[in-house]
Amino acid sequence: MSGGEAETVRFEVEDGIGVITIDNPPVNALGPGVREGIVAAVDKGNADPNVTAMVLIGAGRSFIAGADIRQFGKPRSTPARYSHDVLDGSAKPIVAAIHGFALGGGLEHALSSHYRIAVKEAKVGLPEVLIGILPGGGGTQRLPRLIGPKAAMDMIVTGRHVPAPEAKALGIIDEIVEGKDLKREAIAYAKRIAHARPLPRVRDRADRIAEAKADPGMFEAMRKSIARRARNQKAPYHCIACVEAAVTRPFDEGLETEKRLFAELENSDEAKALRYAFFAEREVSKIPGAPKDLQPSRARTAAVIGAGTMGGGIAMSFADSAIPVKVLDATREALDRGLARVRENYAVSVKRGSLSQAEMDRRLALIEAVDRYEDIADCDVVIEAVFERIDVKKEVFTRLDAVMKPGALLLTNSSAIDTDVMANATKRPREVAGAHFFAPANVMKLLEVVKGTKTSIETVAAAMKVGRDIGKVSAVAGTCDGFAANRSRAPFVTEMMLMLEEGALPERIDGVMVDFGYPMGPFAVNDLSGLDISYDTRKRRAAADPNYRKLHVPDRLVEMGRKGQKTGAGWYRYDKGDRTPHPDEVVKSVIAEVAREFGIPQRTFTDEEILQRLLLASVNEACRILEEGKVLRASDIDVMWLHGFGFPRYRGGLMFWADTVGSRAILARIEEWHARYGARWKPAELLREIAQAGGAFREAKPKRAL
Repeated sequence: MSGGEAETVRFEVEDGIGVITIDNPPVNALGPGVREGIVAAVDKGNADPNVTAMVLIGAGRSFIAGADIRQFGKPRSTPARYSHDVLDGSAKPIVAAIHGFALGGGLEHALSSHYRIAVKEAKVGLPEVLIGILPGGGGTQRLPRLIGPKAAMDMIVTGRHVPAPEAKALGIIDEIVEGKDLKREAIAYAKRIAHARPLPRVRDRADRIAEAKADPGMFEAMRKSIARRARNQKAPYHCIACVEAAVTRPFDEGLETEKRLFAELENSDEAKALRYAFFAEREVSKIPGAPKDLQPSRARTAAVIGAGTMGGGIAMSFADSAIPVKVLDATREALDRGLARVRENYAVSVKRGSLSQAEMDRRLALIEAVDRYEDIADCDVVIEAVFERIDVKKEVFTRLDAVMKPGALLLTNSSAIDTDVMANATKRPREVAGAHFFAPANVMKLLEVVKGTKTSIETVAAAMKVGRDIGKVSAVAGTCDGFAANRSRAPFVTEMMLMLEEGALPERIDGVMVDFGYPMGPFAVNDLSGLDISYDTRKRRAAADPNYRKLHVPDRLVEMGRKGQKTGAGWYRYDKGDRTPHPDEVVKSVIAEVAREFGIPQRTFTDEEILQRLLLASVNEACRILEEGKVLRASDIDVMWLHGFGFPRYRGGLMFWADTVGSRAILARIEEWHARYGARWKPAELLREIAQAGGAFREAKPKRAL
């Protein structure tokens, strides 16, 4: 082949088998020229009398990891011939040989081939729903015919990656290859089936479709089952509609349905937001100014100081990723209590069936209780996770400085305290950084890596690497009170508390935010994490700042012993053994008492006002954070909100959502509230600049370096 096609698709003949190799690094995405190259290669194989069968294989580390997402939403020409049709219409059999990933369009090309083999480490899937679209290359029509509509809906609606052994059991994969040389094994397989006729085309199969006739309610049942998590989204429901079309219509008519619904989704707000989130998550790992050859090694051993809820969750994160971790606490009693809680958490997963007993035992064996700082001296990374008290944290870092080996990574899990406080308690401040986990630490994906004034770029990179190694999405912030994530959300919390005093009840505010797309309302989340978690932080800020606006209602609830689910009462009441929140008259009476005591007028709120009071306060603060250079990119704030606070992914993130409202409209609303409520609503200078220029929040640049 010549021209651009030669760069991405190669065709060679080996021992009578035509080998079509996709070579489009790094993951063989179906970018420009790849589909055309496949078409040309299949034509060439069919025209060569010496070729009896063909193999479709990927070079490098993957088969085909999907379409080039950058091409979605852009004008595209209609090809004269679709590569899927050319594959399954080939006169000679084609074997898809899968290693790495066969995702989206990659799996669709494998489904269009006549046979599929894979190494056991491979994974397949149709994850298009995760970026707000649906499989647009026949996947919704072929997969149900191959594995049945129920299993196909599960894969397509969740977008999950399916390991090769499971794919073999489902019927997606014909054979698991044990040998190390996939290409050689594929050629041998192609020789065995070279003369088999008729060719097995997935589009012609009807046997698995028949199961739907015995269960005609399966599609409506699927719609009901996803109603809560798919709220406000079109893509999951369109996926179900396409699979239903596969069952009820001829193949070509089903393809037309797929094409029509794909076109409806591709440029929807939902898809644009999800594509933005996809790229923001890739950008967040980049550290401007870092040497190109900077590649931190994987931490082999870890330690956690503090066996409380947060420390235990962090230890579980390491154990879950097969990294041995030692846990130390001030007393043996606290240590035993913390590790018992870890054991209980794992036992719950075993009871639910999401973890095997053997895996629980393996992970617990990686968590070691120790009594002395000297016992952790050789660990590669240590994370302090003690109470949010400056004196306690400084003492911990003084002791760590005395015992930890040179080059060890010293991290603090503080959620608000300036990282420099801990760094300056050591003689090695360059090796100290923040590692702010979010509760529960073993579940929440965000790790906020905080760069102190003296933290080296190597330490930041190493902390980011630790986060990735334990399955977190790592984002960098500069040090200040609250850093970037919690600082940007603090006004949200302030406004939700103040609206309480003005007459909006917890269940009303929670309802608005759940309708917006949050999985749980902020008061229910506060009950889950514990009202006492932020109590000490509020007391510290009130003591340090005479202008700090005290939040009387939550403080009184904590002082009454209402700390959330763990005490059976917080913002809501909880029955024993049940996490269902029930509105509580006690909370209403506390709110009313505070309103009377401080003479706060009561009024009603619209849903829009509740939503905007919460989110616009945080948009304004995010602009200040960018002004001060406490974050690398505006899109990093979106990633923090997506993975740290449960912001609905299909809305892109805080800053992306703000752009859907409009910078000028937001400035006008904030100026109105500034006049009504005072200094806390003063518009950030950067917000004014963006609005005056008619610019986008998500494209805003920091005013200074981190």
